[in-house]
Amino acid sequence: MLNFRHGEQPLHEYLRHYARTQPDKPAIVWYGREISYAELDAASDAFAAELHRIGVGKGDRVALFMQNCPQYLMAHFGIQKLGAIVSPCSPMFKAHEFAYQVGDLGAKAIVAADHLVPIVLSVRDRVPVQHLYSVRYADFLPDTPTLRVPDEVAERRPTPEGSTDFCAVIARVPAQPPRPTLSIDDVALMTYTSGTTGMPKGAMLTYGNALYKTAVGADMFRIRQDDTVLAVAPLYHIAGMICGLTLLAYTGATVVLLNRMDPLAVLQAIERHRVTWWYAMAPMMVAVMNEPGAERFNLGTLQTTMGTSFGIKLTEELAQRWSRFANDCLVYEAGYGLSETHTNDVLMPRDAVRWGTNGVPGPGVEVKILDTDGNPVPTGQTGEIVLRSAGVFKGYWNKPEATAEVLRQGWVHTGDIGKLDADGYLTFIGRVKEMIKVSGFSVFPEEVEAILILHPDVGQVAVIGVPDPDKGEVVKAFVVPKPGRQVDMPELVAWSRENMSHYKVPRAVQLMAALPATGTGKVLRRLLREVTV
Repeated sequence: MLNFRHGEQPLHEYLRHYARTQPDKPAIVWYGREISYAELDAASDAFAAELHRIGVGKGDRVALFMQNCPQYLMAHFGIQKLGAIVSPCSPMFKAHEFAYQVGDLGAKAIVAADHLVPIVLSVRDRVPVQHLYSVRYADFLPDTPTLRVPDEVAERRPTPEGSTDFCAVIARVPAQPPRPTLSIDDVALMTYTSGTTGMPKGAMLTYGNALYKTAVGADMFRIRQDDTVLAVAPLYHIAGMICGLTLLAYTGATVVLLNRMDPLAVLQAIERHRVTWWYAMAPMMVAVMNEPGAERFNLGTLQTTMGTSFGIKLTEELAQRWSRFANDCLVYEAGYGLSETHTNDVLMPRDAVRWGTNGVPGPGVEVKILDTDGNPVPTGQTGEIVLRSAGVFKGYWNKPEATAEVLRQGWVHTGDIGKLDADGYLTFIGRVKEMIKVSGFSVFPEEVEAILILHPDVGQVAVIGVPDPDKGEVVKAFVVPKPGRQVDMPELVAWSRENMSHYKVPRAVQLMAALPATGTGKVLRRLLREVTV
């Protein structure tokens, strides 16, 4: 049974609590610049007041389009204090992808990194958004950084035309923002996911979902108020959001925030800011160990590294290597979860790590394994993973049919295959549907196809995932040229790099005279695996 540390209330109220009880404690350390709990709370209040001034209110959607930075947290909490809904956009989005998501959610305002503002402006004819705030990563850098700062983070560009400077807004002395009456069941976050099939859909998550799953994580991870957490994983991703944003508000710990992965900065951060806990992808550990001069750093404060097998598998052997390298710290696989449940469904017990599995259900999480007829299978047999808990989403934004397919009587039907052993440990095996996992990123075939079909020489297209030793899977495209046209495969790949996120770009293209399809014209992607050469 979970006992919430400061009651059942939205996480921004937890932030307010810590701003009162430990106002001067660093909430965020940004390359050496300390931002206190009081400062973070005040900045998010200021942004909430600004959003109220421009007419954003309860239930309105606000998109965040940037990499990790303090302004991300300020905006996130400010939006939710107002009762509006945070919708993160991947900073790797190109124009087509960004326009689809922001258009679908109907954003009333956008907060974007200054270098991404041109993408926002380029789609204004398709996605009219009245209010655009630009963020400069350098605005909160200290005069003398304690960590290596990426050049693009240090760059101080002028505020882009057509946008309002975010930092200038929160520097104003604001009136106190309104405090609307909020229910713990109000939607507060809309994170886009495919579910199990189709174009990305907005999974509607509540204040209660976030509180519950953050509490599950804090309980299972044993995050204390005096911990110093290193946050490298992207905040726009649900796992990175928990480890770098919601855990901060819930526990009152300090987060050392990096804009992106940099192995030298990780080493410097652990040593100079006495980091105790790090959530890392397996390739990050390898990169840090391979950094020239890594052995010179003192990692003596690091007690726990919770890892995820994105890109490469976090094996027991790799975990042992990292543990020896990093002060004999505890290393283990994080668990299993999905956006529709605010992740943290299955987590590895720190005191009973079982390699080859994903862990056990968190407090209050129910897991069943079902056969194709929807019946539970015997222990140890494989079937579809279905989940139920207080973390389950309200459904997909404006997609009632997709919601009904996935959410049935409170159970989320994941489309994933797994098995449970006699001790309740879950092993994730694979995906029922056709989603592709490239270095841990979800790639939806329909999304890539919708962009590739825009190429002037492409008549028909279908994509699948094919195995890759480094990335797990990569995208392969099967293309039927338009009549009378020829497809230059290297040129199509180059064009793709200009029009979609790098992990979605096809690594191989195969020309076809026709695509295998049903009588109604539905492409049969499974048959494409049989024609792969």
